Amino acid sequence: MAGARDRRLEAWAPWIVSAAILVVWQFVCWALDVSEFIFPTPVQIVQSLVQHAGAIAGHAWKTLWTTMAGFAIGVAVGVLLGVIVGSSRFVYNALYPLLVAFNSVPKSAFVPILVVWFGIGTLPAILTAFLICFFPIVVNVATGLATLEPELEDVLRALGATRYDVLTKVGLPRSLPYFFASLKVAITLAFVGTVVSETVASNDGIGYLMMAAASSMRMSLVFAGLFVIGAMAMVMYVFFAVLESRMTGWAHRGQAAAG
Repeated sequence: MAGARDRRLEAWAPWIVSAAILVVWQFVCWALDVSEFIFPTPVQIVQSLVQHAGAIAGHAWKTLWTTMAGFAIGVAVGVLLGVIVGSSRFVYNALYPLLVAFNSVPKSAFVPILVVWFGIGTLPAILTAFLICFFPIVVNVATGLATLEPELEDVLRALGATRYDVLTKVGLPRSLPYFFASLKVAITLAFVGTVVSETVASNDGIGYLMMAAASSMRMSLVFAGLFVIGAMAMVMYVFFAVLESRMTGWAHRGQAAAG
């Protein structure tokens, strides 16, 4: 009984904490008489969401599919690079420092370059989402492959397994928990990349909507855009978390038993 009660409490905990934050937020703004132009209340944000529901939905849909396009490219490139880097110690030592150096460059710095190359529109946002999200996938897939025990590989080779057999039948399945963990990080970063690009180089999307609203001092609409972005990112995160539990439950059964 206690275990079931604890699990129910864990399931409700995020909702309880979120509701408490909103109540405190509303009360503080009301008690201090904070202007909507400075910091809108949750009620004012909800009113803005309802009032501009049509426009927000259209911009949100554009941001969502742009993000998913960049994310899909990031997954494809990230897995390919991760397999290449993780399968060879020489390639790992040669490319990994370059990947780290590339990842340290703020991706917003690439937006003006992408605008010059491809113009204002959807393509710079897709490419920015890709640039910002592929690195965690590369690192995690490469780590999953590179940490394969040498003893296990020696045993497989002694049994007649080729390098390809070791990669496909042991290495890649073993790296699945790393891969799905990277997807949860990468999808949230992809939304960041899309919105950053939309604020600079787009005529639609949630980022563009927020910039347009900020220029006219409609702060409740700006915060509504933030809430929409957060909601979309959270839904995608949960989706990949569920997919991870279905696909890699074998990797976490010890933790489940301990719980």
